[in-house]
Amino acid sequence: MTNVENKQVGGTPAQTQPSQPGIESKMNPLSTQPYEYSGSDKLKGKVAIITGGDSGIGRAVAIAYAKEGANLVINYLEKEQSDAEETKQLVEKEGVQAVLVEGDIGDYETSKKLVKTALDHFQQINIVVNNAAVQYPVDSFLDITVEQWDKTFRTNLDGIFYLCKEAVPHLGQGDSIICTTSVNAYRGHSILIDYTSTKGAIVGFVRSLAQNIADRGIRVNMVAPGPIWTPLIPSTFDADQVAEFGTETPLKRPGQPSELAGAYVLLASQDGTYITGQCIHVNGGGTMCS
Repeated sequence: MTNVENKQVGGTPAQTQPSQPGIESKMNPLSTQPYEYSGSDKLKGKVAIITGGDSGIGRAVAIAYAKEGANLVINYLEKEQSDAEETKQLVEKEGVQAVLVEGDIGDYETSKKLVKTALDHFQQINIVVNNAAVQYPVDSFLDITVEQWDKTFRTNLDGIFYLCKEAVPHLGQGDSIICTTSVNAYRGHSILIDYTSTKGAIVGFVRSLAQNIADRGIRVNMVAPGPIWTPLIPSTFDADQVAEFGTETPLKRPGQPSELAGAYVLLASQDGTYITGQCIHVNGGGTMCS
């Protein structure tokens, strides 16, 4: 795993990007990715679909899964093409295959395309990582528009339902679904009300779906990141908020995507065969009730 101890402790250099989705290559400093992660064939022969897999946490998962031997179908938005192409190159250096599928996960047709692509290229699906998300900070609850609310739920929650609905018929004994929720689902967030609501709904979805399909041998779990340095941060917060991002944690810094990769590997691999309906909290020391 990439060493992050030499990363800046305290604030991050003040910066912004014009709009989300942000671009990883334009971040300062760049996100730390698991380039030094050592795989041991834990996912050899598996096929994983990863939404939001072009950058940030999604890229970290893609790299770690590739190092563990999995072939990948990576979903991203058109604006993220450069990041997606870079992730594909990083993944294929590990001797596996990666297929890029552009599309908005809030559109049901994108989920259909992802599943069809996986089956056409690899004839199987074993792991589904629901990671794509948007957020729109607002100071006042009254500033949340109906359009913003709908967009946030369509991307963050509806997209998970769509992809699971399409993928579950093709999953079987030992396969896994992993969703990205958030520390905010457990603590709330005053300026991310709609985002936090979707992340709370993901908690209920994961725990319920896990029970519903347990008899098929399919495990459903989630990871709840704390403040993680991804392109979503400079593309949604103002420069002052970015400069203080993550400093409220006991570790006094934001986390890095590389620091989440192991959790996603655990939940997808044979090491996690007795884990379902659960949440792994990776949040820099915040005390949670899981």
